[in-house]
Amino acid sequence: MKNKVVVTIADREYTMVAVEDEAYVRKCADHVDAQLRELSGARISQADAAVLAAMNIADEYFREQEAAENLRRQIKEGLEEASRLKMELSEAKREIFKLQNRK
Repeated sequence: MKNKVVVTIADREYTMVAVEDEAYVRKCADHVDAQLRELSGARISQADAAVLAAMNIADEYFREQEAAENLRRQIKEGLEEASRLKMELSEAKREIFKLQNRK
């Protein structure tokens, strides 16, 4: 179901239509508004501020994507290491069993 949510960004109201819940839409709008407010001190047009805010948000997005990929790689490496250690443990247990049965 689509939700209509009225949000305020840069002192203007916008009606957003989204499948996400209202809290999420407001959270996104608040983030955009915060980015624009950071730039409001600069003497630039609202259009230029919007472009700079979009660039800042894109930068955040790509940095977070890279961080997530690094975490996925670390998890994969950890799982591979755990699998290797599990195989070594199994081999060591077999060797212990053989040595114990020699007596």
